[in-house]
Amino acid sequence: MNSFPLNQQYLRQIFENIQDGIIIMSHQRKILLMNPAARNLTGWIPNDYVPYCTFCQQRKLEKGEGKCYLIAREEIPYFLSEMPTYHGKKINVEMSTALIYDDEESGEKEYLLVLRDQSIKQKEEEARLSKMIIHKLIEAKESEHKRLAQELHDGVGQSLYTISVALEAIESFIHNPKLQNYIDEVRQELTQVMNDVKDYSYKLRPQSLDRLGLVPAIHDLILKAERNNPTIQTTLSSNIDYRLPSTVEINLYRVVQEAIHNITKYAMADSIFIDLKEYQHKIEMVIRDDGVGFDVESVAKTGLGLKHMDERMNQLGGSCSIYSHLGKGTVIKASVPKGDLFL
Repeated sequence: MNSFPLNQQYLRQIFENIQDGIIIMSHQRKILLMNPAARNLTGWIPNDYVPYCTFCQQRKLEKGEGKCYLIAREEIPYFLSEMPTYHGKKINVEMSTALIYDDEESGEKEYLLVLRDQSIKQKEEEARLSKMIIHKLIEAKESEHKRLAQELHDGVGQSLYTISVALEAIESFIHNPKLQNYIDEVRQELTQVMNDVKDYSYKLRPQSLDRLGLVPAIHDLILKAERNNPTIQTTLSSNIDYRLPSTVEINLYRVVQEAIHNITKYAMADSIFIDLKEYQHKIEMVIRDDGVGFDVESVAKTGLGLKHMDERMNQLGGSCSIYSHLGKGTVIKASVPKGDLFL
């Protein structure tokens, strides 16, 4: 084998630690030298013979052409195919070769073969596509919520109000006490339905969020929660006095909405503290309560609400962390970087 300058320390370090698989092979494809990455990727060992990739095994050869496509086509800088490994499986790799030694007298040749595992790229692409799909689903969901909320408010809500006015007009002609009692019951039922429609519309998409912004919408959410749970006191502090991007507002709002729902339902807390602050490079929201706490690991496995919080922040390039201990309350920290969304 031709002397390869690995005795130089810095070259040896590169050879030993680079993530790509590097193999020196003879023109018969016998492995003369390989780095740890190549060994881990393929399971081959020195003195083994490099097998032909799937493409080379199946391709038709031109007259006098060698079976290895990369060696036969020296101008090809890299090539994608499947390579057999020692355990019989095949891995997707990006391959490139280079002639590094050529003895014209003996005919001996040595080639540098570089293998790059494509499974990492595939996983990254799958993760990117998965993230994009989730993002589109959340956008579609919020868009549909907005449409339905508007329809409930402007359509169903206005129709019920019209019925209520008509009922008042009819009452002026009623002098039968029994019939009047019946109309009173209908009015009570109608009022309840109108309140339900208003409540459903608010839960789907609060109008204050679209009209006034995140901080006023959170204030409305707090007032509603305190009316339904008068024993819980909620405090909101914020240094934000401007509109955030709509995608940021709705996703942060949903995190607060989910947090308050969980606290009022499970935490048995007396106080909730919400801090919404702008920093130089991020918007951060911290939600704390003094409730009973919970085991984060066990709840995270089954709690869809907690997963949805994380998904929403992830779609914004941010993060959502939950800290809780039994008897010591819970802290939810959601952070959104000031990236492209704020341009």
